Amino acid sequence: MNVNKVRFWLLSLLIINCSFLNSALSSSYPDFTQIVEKNMPAVVIVNATRTTNTTQNQFETPEGMPDEFNDLFKKFFDERQNSPERRTPSSGSGFILSSDGYIMTNHHVVNGADKILILTNDQSSYEAELIGSDKRSDLALLKIKAKNLPVVKVATGDNVKLGEWVLAIGSPFGFNQTVTAGIVSGKQRKLAGDNYVPYIQTDVAINPGNSGGPLFNLSGEVIGVNAQIYSRTGGFMGVSFAIPSDTVSDVYYQLKTKGKVSRGWLGVYIQEIDDNLAKSFGMKKSSGALVSKVLPNSPAEKAKIQQGDVILKFDNQSIKKSTDLPLIVGKSQVGESFKVQVMRNKMTINLSVKLEELPTDEKIASIGSQRKTITSNTVSGISVRNLSPNDKSNFKTTNGVLVVDINDSLNNNYDLKLNDIITKINNKVINDTDDFFKVMKSVANNSYVNLLVYRQATPIFIALKISK
Repeated sequence: MNVNKVRFWLLSLLIINCSFLNSALSSSYPDFTQIVEKNMPAVVIVNATRTTNTTQNQFETPEGMPDEFNDLFKKFFDERQNSPERRTPSSGSGFILSSDGYIMTNHHVVNGADKILILTNDQSSYEAELIGSDKRSDLALLKIKAKNLPVVKVATGDNVKLGEWVLAIGSPFGFNQTVTAGIVSGKQRKLAGDNYVPYIQTDVAINPGNSGGPLFNLSGEVIGVNAQIYSRTGGFMGVSFAIPSDTVSDVYYQLKTKGKVSRGWLGVYIQEIDDNLAKSFGMKKSSGALVSKVLPNSPAEKAKIQQGDVILKFDNQSIKKSTDLPLIVGKSQVGESFKVQVMRNKMTINLSVKLEELPTDEKIASIGSQRKTITSNTVSGISVRNLSPNDKSNFKTTNGVLVVDINDSLNNNYDLKLNDIITKINNKVINDTDDFFKVMKSVANNSYVNLLVYRQATPIFIALKISK
């Protein structure tokens, strides 16, 4: 065969293979253009303005200031301080949920705003009414007077999958209608101070101005509201969080119909169960939510839930970790009764609780301070003493022993600390040192016990391994 013909066929084959490879590569990446074209008109800019009081004390010239500068500095500072109010703007994103003008955004975007302006994709401007705002979910519902507006479709059900492609539309740093994309990095994330939102984690670039904007899946449905980022620098670092669509739909309905959000309330303080605590409670694996405190007159107290109970199920839903409980209880119907399965003294007990409405954080704190029930720890190598009248007054407890020394050579568990007040050991009340040593002697060597202790007015359970 002619050499030139061979070269021609080889070159043709190479071109075909490269074309096929490019086609295969291009088809492996999603095409977001149709999603953007369809939904961009329903994404809006939210501009909120707050009035802040800036009145301060009158300016005093520093000692040693030359006379010729006194009048200049005094005039400069007094002019600023005599202006009692200052307008503070903030900007975020939002999206239209109904053709008659209901718009969802973040609570923190509009919180405390005197005036809220909405700028739509066609550059129309509307003044918005705040229908309702929910701090716990960080969502707010706005309303503008308009008709026949473009809307987004909100996804129903928890169908989000790890690794799936997602798209965000918003206005970071004032760059209107910016599109960024990434994948779902995690689900059911709990952030500090947030007990009622199972956040979706993504690596979509989110920055100031994106807050309140929608997060879309490849079907063009809103699966979340972009709300927070994790950052050590203040800028985007590849970890973003969105409020899931189920939460959005629930909050939207409640704010639209009632102007506020009601959540179920059980009335307990809970903590996670680690492997050692699980052993001390006679559990094969660490699961459930450990009740460290029951608030007075709460639904939990009325249902006979006790301090030291491990809540295993609520409404037939398993509690795999303690953070599951607030999410399940919070979205349960207020005023309805639910089955609760608890482990108490290594026995499974079924109870029924009638949920009440979740009070404000301030009200919960007030309830929690009404009655202090102290708890206790148990361990060898621990020196304790009886509580003095001053101890009982300072720590607001009538029983327990105070930890005054810990022998590290005997105690290999450092969860117990000096000045902890041990009030219970394996759910047995400790009134004084006699009770403490009596219970300690009855515990088998190398076994785990659970202690209920008060530490700086906070009750916690601790698992300790006994070494004799």
